[in-house]
Amino acid sequence: MMISLIRFLKILLINILIFITLIFLVEIFFGYWFDKDNLGPYMREHRMKKNLYQLKTDEKNYNYTYKRNYYGFRGEELNLNEIKIILIGGSTADERYKPEEFTIVGLLNKKLRENDINFKIVNAGIEGQSTIGHISNFKFWFPKLKNFSPEYIIFYVGINDSLKNIKNINNYDSSDGWILNPSSSDSFNDNIKSRSIIYDYIRKIKHKYYSGNEAKRIIYDMSYKKKNNKYLNFEEKISFFNVEKILKKNRDRISYYLNSIDKLALLSKELGSIPIFINQEASQENIQEKLLVLNISLIKHCKKKNYNCIDLAKKIRPNKNYWWDGIHTTEYGSNDIANLIFPELKNFLIKK
Repeated sequence: MMISLIRFLKILLINILIFITLIFLVEIFFGYWFDKDNLGPYMREHRMKKNLYQLKTDEKNYNYTYKRNYYGFRGEELNLNEIKIILIGGSTADERYKPEEFTIVGLLNKKLRENDINFKIVNAGIEGQSTIGHISNFKFWFPKLKNFSPEYIIFYVGINDSLKNIKNINNYDSSDGWILNPSSSDSFNDNIKSRSIIYDYIRKIKHKYYSGNEAKRIIYDMSYKKKNNKYLNFEEKISFFNVEKILKKNRDRISYYLNSIDKLALLSKELGSIPIFINQEASQENIQEKLLVLNISLIKHCKKKNYNCIDLAKKIRPNKNYWWDGIHTTEYGSNDIANLIFPELKNFLIKK
């Protein structure tokens, strides 16, 4: 009896060792351990995501699935060499709180189709990112994507830069928008997971077939969250603020912002892309002064540097239904923004 048990344990141990060896060989020969283009610990928070949401509005409730694909872009899987335009921004570009067809990107794509313009904008927005995070995308994300060279990169910027504490601006880098998990242990685990072919394959299967947990559906209720903040349009702000004084007061913030804009323009051109900058607006009173000086400075800088820019802030004429929290737009606000952006965007594309 004892001999039989020992023999069984030996056979079991040998099989376990063979199995471990096979796993090791598969990982070494087929995994991404030595792949310089592997994302490693970066973008783990923004790849292969599938979350259930519900949008509540005054008129209707919408159940939808928020998806980010294998490469980190919002939406379905796609071939990188087919991407011609991407839109980069923060949560106001990502707009995960709305179905894709109600987002600025979704609405612009609808207009492109209606005008028989053979382009589709891919949403590369990441919650929380300012221009510092956008620069990090060119360092940690885009270089890892083979055959990725969009013709245009649209930067929808301003709000998150008006919120940044510029005293610590050099310490953000990859933590801006959680491109890299700030926890060193989590970052280490993410690095291991992203390089494993087996884990990657299992995750792909789950992402493709997993429909989500209905019990964890997240609800965004815009039917009551809309804030009726006092909003001044561009002309009213020019009259209300002492523009020369607030430009001088915020010169450090303006300097860092325009320096970031120049870096983004250069990085875009190095990627073979034409940059287009669009400024932003919000109704939160605590950032209106900072956002105004950034918007004014961006347009002046665009003219000086001959960048393609759209002065959205000068065009917006919102009502109380425009924003649901003072920063993020409702379906009405996003639709109006798409309408305001499209004519100039169309001209840029037609010129090309």
